[in-house]
Amino acid sequence: MKVILHIGAHRTGTTSFQAYIRQNADFMRSRRIGFWGPLRTRKGLLSGIQPSFASTPKSARRARGRVHLNLHKAERNGTKTLLVSDENMIGTMRRNMRKRSLYDDVGERMSRYSAAFDGRIDTVVISVRSLNHYWNSVAAYCVARGHTMLEPDQRLRIAFGPRTWRDAIADVACAVPGARIVVVPFERTAGRPDAMFQALTGLHGPRTAAETWLNRSPSVPQLRELLAERGDNPNLIRGASERWTPFDPAASAAMREAYLDDIHWLTAGAEGLATLTEDLGQRGAGQTLPHGPLTRGHGHDNQERRMADPRGG
Repeated sequence: MKVILHIGAHRTGTTSFQAYIRQNADFMRSRRIGFWGPLRTRKGLLSGIQPSFASTPKSARRARGRVHLNLHKAERNGTKTLLVSDENMIGTMRRNMRKRSLYDDVGERMSRYSAAFDGRIDTVVISVRSLNHYWNSVAAYCVARGHTMLEPDQRLRIAFGPRTWRDAIADVACAVPGARIVVVPFERTAGRPDAMFQALTGLHGPRTAAETWLNRSPSVPQLRELLAERGDNPNLIRGASERWTPFDPAASAAMREAYLDDIHWLTAGAEGLATLTEDLGQRGAGQTLPHGPLTRGHGHDNQERRMADPRGG
């Protein structure tokens, strides 16, 4: 049985993809494709794999045994390919915001999942998104759920920090050395869960629910309304556009440049660590524009990975 992990990242259409799979259960069964999504993975199946205050060596062994038992059960039921999709496997948005960094513990987390699956993971698929859009979306999502606003210095630490998707991908590759690492740009699958299905399986997915786009970021008016309902100052959310952009233009430009550097690294082969998937077809223009050319000129080869901080230094 082929085991494929879809590990996110957050804010890259994971909820839409999981809903799409659930709505096409008959198609999945006919292809002998099994699915473990958050409705299963977060209700005890993967509990104990990651350390917690209540975890013990015994609970970790029990967690691995639980995974093995369910893998064998899926095989006995005739499953040929098992998709495991849960973006929380690589960490949480709350930790990213608290650490002002991009999944800084993903290597440790994925090594534990690799052990729990007993080295049977064939492919790990991770979606990436332009860093400015990713952090804008994460900030809006967290504020909508009651988290505090980022201070100006915290935004700068995020925008000009050294860690990018390249680092996270390299950590995953090292943590699951026997697996093929596939990277999918969110800009190619936004609002297209069938395209993500193709990236995961190599098969063309059904058209049922193929236009699903769930869990979008709250708009500026929605965020202001939420703050007002909580008794906070709605004027903390500024901007004339529909989407909230808490980062200033220089910070946003730095994150865009870092993402282009990551895509260039992936296009050039990612040092053999990962494969960039781009050829997913296109049904037509969507609301999210493509991220631009995926090749860079020779003048970029020796360029610094991050833009210079406009504050100096």
